[in-house]
Amino acid sequence: MHDIATRASVNRATFYAHFEDKLAFLEYWMTDKFQNIIKKRLPDDLAFSQENLHILVQTIFQFLVRFRQYITPGDKQFEPMLEKAMQKELYRLLLQWLQLRPNQSLPQEKLEAAALVVSWGVFGSALQWSRDTGVRSLESIVEDVIEVVTVNLGAFGEQAT
Repeated sequence: MHDIATRASVNRATFYAHFEDKLAFLEYWMTDKFQNIIKKRLPDDLAFSQENLHILVQTIFQFLVRFRQYITPGDKQFEPMLEKAMQKELYRLLLQWLQLRPNQSLPQEKLEAAALVVSWGVFGSALQWSRDTGVRSLESIVEDVIEVVTVNLGAFGEQAT
């Protein structure tokens, strides 16, 4: 904790005022890093569109592959934390997209369920693929995942109208 506070040019009390411990800080940092990458790649409007969905899915796949390239055996303990942060952010973004759809009249619980299922489906697919990228090309797996997501979100959207 001392080293982190020193490098950040804050005292430890200030650090603890914002974070419970270094793991809470690490989770915040991972979420922030992922959010910044998403913000750089997606347009500012963040509206749901086929193009934005493609960018989002591709970004998740690419981010996980890059993460695996830099992880050391000693860092393996942090994988679940990164995965949790990414899935949570993906869920948040998908829920936002569903809530902002035109003519959206479904109950909040249904929107949350759809965002939860789709976020885990996309994230789980990316996680599994990132463990063995030699099985399929990035483009191939991303297209298949988008097709499944589009069918499911399309059907979901039809219920709202």
